[in-house]
Amino acid sequence: MRNNQVIQAFSQGKKARSWTANLKTDGTTLWSYDKKIAHRTSGGVIVVGDFTAPGGGFASMTTSGHVNRAKGVAHHIFHPRIFNDSEKFFEQGDNLTFTNNFI
Repeated sequence: MRNNQVIQAFSQGKKARSWTANLKTDGTTLWSYDKKIAHRTSGGVIVVGDFTAPGGGFASMTTSGHVNRAKGVAHHIFHPRIFNDSEKFFEQGDNLTFTNNFI
């Protein structure tokens, strides 16, 4: 399966993997090699970790390509440190909300 097909399957909550198995999904998590790069909540919200050089979390050229493709289906793109610490929010599923209240 081509990478864009894997990402499309991920966005629909379906399992898929590339022919090289470097990009794969169980329908909830998207991995580049063994690095989690995106999460899809039970409510269908897609959050991508920006594991690219400009995003501050460069892993490899291949992973950067996977991330850039995944950004095309993302609802939110997180800085890698925020993404890595977001498991507790991902568990909330449909209750995942974001605010800009700094008061």
